[in-house]
Amino acid sequence: MEEPGFWDDPERSTKIVREAKNLKDTVDTYRHLEQQHEDIQVMIEMGYEENDPSVIPEIQEMLDEFVKSLEDIRTRTLLSGEYDGCNAILKLNAGAGGTEAMDWCGMLYRMYQRWADKKGYTTEVLDFLDGDEAGIKSITVQINGDNAYGYLKSEKGVHRLVRISPFNAAGKRQTSFVSCDVMPDIEEDLDVEINPDDLRIDTYRSSGAGGQHINKTSSAIRITHIPTGIVVQCQNERSQFQNKDKAMQMLKAKLYMLKQQENAEKLSDIRGDVKDINFGNQIRSYVLQPYTLVKDHRTGAENGNVNAVLDGDLDLFISAYLKWSSLKEQAPQEA
Repeated sequence: MEEPGFWDDPERSTKIVREAKNLKDTVDTYRHLEQQHEDIQVMIEMGYEENDPSVIPEIQEMLDEFVKSLEDIRTRTLLSGEYDGCNAILKLNAGAGGTEAMDWCGMLYRMYQRWADKKGYTTEVLDFLDGDEAGIKSITVQINGDNAYGYLKSEKGVHRLVRISPFNAAGKRQTSFVSCDVMPDIEEDLDVEINPDDLRIDTYRSSGAGGQHINKTSSAIRITHIPTGIVVQCQNERSQFQNKDKAMQMLKAKLYMLKQQENAEKLSDIRGDVKDINFGNQIRSYVLQPYTLVKDHRTGAENGNVNAVLDGDLDLFISAYLKWSSLKEQAPQEA
């Protein structure tokens, strides 16, 4: 029997509807896999009966698609975290490397945009700061879609680029760094107590493309939580009050996630492995010169097609991270 007032609670009803959709998608995917498997078997039997080697390329194509679908559902089963199903808020900050790093920050933003497009997700820029000569100094973007945080939590850390600099007349090879922080967009009203005395709230003028409020009023908000050093910013909403509400929601989510951790090591993981944005701290390297290779230093996953990766082909690295993280969590229990 339906509980009284169930649909009067929009947060609860939305969560139930989302879970139901995820379960339906999982069942549909499984049934699709079954059908693919049967089709492949039929094609193989036909090839044997007719002794027709010309069907081999078609069978191989069907098999490749089947393996990809199977890998997708296996990866989805690893999304078991409390907030893995949430939208994600991703923040990029240019680090060491000057103009090169700002250009690299712009490249990474494009990479995540392309990845989101391929997944059918939508993106919304919450805060943006242009580079001095090129690229982006920093950007905060919300990525909306089922399991967005579960997938993108693999991207936390420092990303390193090695290439021939387009900004150097001598054509020297240059190394640049950008930090990536990812947090879930927790929509529910979190029970997090924040002492107003612990906050520093600054207003500034919005920048970048936008409506009439852009660059005319100090509607953008920056909130610094002094005890932890966490900084959140929002300039996308149309008023200072809306920007403050969104920034406070982000701050509460960050503090709530930190509160769930039991030790300093877990704390570091949730905050995105906060380290210097410099040599020796990268989670992934993107090498364009003298050879081409993208390598994740945590999982060992590699892809020599750098252009494909920069065009949003991140599933290999996301899947490898989720498997690696799952094994890492199981190791202490098995010890």
